[in-house]
Amino acid sequence: MLLGDLMARFADESVAADALLRLDDLALVAEASRQAASEQLSLGEFSVRSIAQFAAGATDADWVTLMGLMARSDDPGQTFLRIALARAIGDRQQTDA
Repeated sequence: MLLGDLMARFADESVAADALLRLDDLALVAEASRQAASEQLSLGEFSVRSIAQFAAGATDADWVTLMGLMARSDDPGQTFLRIALARAIGDRQQTDA
């Protein structure tokens, strides 16, 4: 599934939950859930916002790294989602510290 299609379907929480569970990273999903709840967002909204924030703020080096990871992935959309969530969570944890 293309990333744009996935993002458009994230308004449906079951789609968002399925996509996040397919990341096979329970610690990442649990922290994303915690942060989404603390910001009164659904997990789907938090995920879409995380992707948009990555896209808006990524450096050229970030994009080169992401494109390399996506090129070697069986599911580039999932790879982008994982990177975007990890970045958003890391950024928020640094801000909270």
